[in-house]
Formats: sequence, C-alpha cells, structure tokens
Amino acid sequence: MGRLISVASGKGGVGKTTVSANLATAIAKLGEKVAVVDADVTMANLALLFGLQSAPITLQDVLMGDAEIFDAMYEGPYGLTVIPSGLGMGGYRKIDPERMKDAMEKLAQNFDYVFVDIPAGIGDNAMAAMAATKEYIIVLTPDKAAIADALKAKLTAEKIGLKAVGAIVNMSQGLKEEPTNEEIKNILEMAVLGRVPLDREVRRSFLLKKPAPVVVRAPDCEAAKEFMRIAYRITGIAPKAPEKKGFLTIIKSIFGGKKKR
Repeated sequence: MGRLISVASGKGGVGKTTVSANLATAIAKLGEKVAVVDADVTMANLALLFGLQSAPITLQDVLMGDAEIFDAMYEGPYGLTVIPSGLGMGGYRKIDPERMKDAMEKLAQNFDYVFVDIPAGIGDNAMAAMAATKEYIIVLTPDKAAIADALKAKLTAEKIGLKAVGAIVNMSQGLKEEPTNEEIKNILEMAVLGRVPLDREVRRSFLLKKPAPVVVRAPDCEAAKEFMRIAYRITGIAPKAPEKKGFLTIIKSIFGGKKKR
C-alpha cells in the first residue's frame, strides 16, 4: 500500500501546485512509482505544468461518476503518472467525498507515493480531498500571514486525523527579515523539510511553449536542487555519492575524445 499525501496550504499564492509537481517528479526520478493528482477542481493548474490542459478525461469525470481513476492517468517525466483536473466550468461542482476516497485508495494500491494537490484554504473541497489521504505536507512562504494560515491548515489536517510529513518553505528570498526554518518549526510544531528559493527558472517552467517541472528542465538551478534534497528526505533514499575518478580515467577523459591525425 502506497503513501497517500496531501500537499496543502492555508492560503493561495504560495506555490503549492509547483511544489506538488516538482516533488512528485523528483521522487519519480529516484525510481519510485509516483502519481500526482490535481484535486483543486475549481482552480486547476497542475495540467498546465505538464502540458495536459487538453486532457480528454480528468479527475472531474471520475468524481462525477463518468470515468474510473485509471482512465484519467497520463504519463509524465521519469515514469510519473499525472491525474489532472479540467480547466472548464465543470470544476465548480463539489467533490464527492466517497468517490474521492475510493479513487485515492485505488491509486494507493498501485503506487509507492500519491501526492494530492489540495485546494488552498480549509473549505469543503479542501477538507474532502484531504480526508481521502493519510498524511499531509504544508506549503507556505516565509511571512507571518502565510505561517498563520498554514497553522490553520495544520489544525484542520489534524482534526481529520492525518499524519504530518512536514512543512516546505517556498519562494524564499533569503532576506534577514524572513522567519528562519527553526522559528517556523517551533510555530507549526512540525519538521521543515526544506526551503525552496525564489528562482526565475521555476517561473519560466510555466512560460515556455513546452512546460515542464524545473527538476526536469533546469536540474542544476537552486530550486531544483532543493526539491531533490526534499525528495531524499521524504523517501529516506540516500543520495548517491559522486563517482571517484582515478588518474587514468581522468587522462582518458581529457585525451580520449581527440581524433588521430
């Protein structure tokens, strides 16, 4: 049985969908079997990051009883499975909690990790989606308002009976006025899994003609590196040590590519 993890936030605008997409992709890159679900049926954005805005079957169809969850699966990078929500007006129908729970349980039987991008806030749709999972991650930006709202989301998750994985601080600018990870940890009373810097490469991921999570298209940028570090922490997989090259290997790499005259 795989892990069912809500990716939640107390407020919008903190980059929850970006975190969901990149974290799921990063863990898939480590070789795990991963699915990411856009449960934000009223403000769906996950499809845009994977180029799936024209997907014929989405989570809405599943929740309305018109399709099975396996019909709404699409292939993403590194073998990731993406289950988008539609971008049309159908998204304004309320989530059916029973259908949502059934769909997530089916996914948990087939994947190591299922990340569910939850609607922002603590409204009915958010609570219904969270209730279909077992664990949760809180995404927040390093400011007082986001921390206060994150605390509300945490209390909501606890009321439902979910287990905390930790918090992810997103879009950090490195300002001295920003609350530190330790301060956020003490306020929320949960581990801080990582601090993703504000990185223009993340923004570009949405703007390109062929969008993709930053861990795919710009793996050497600072945000992508932090997403990978968080992926290692969540999975418990040890990062691979850099391969040591002997003297002869280095010499061959320098001269081996030169053609003989």
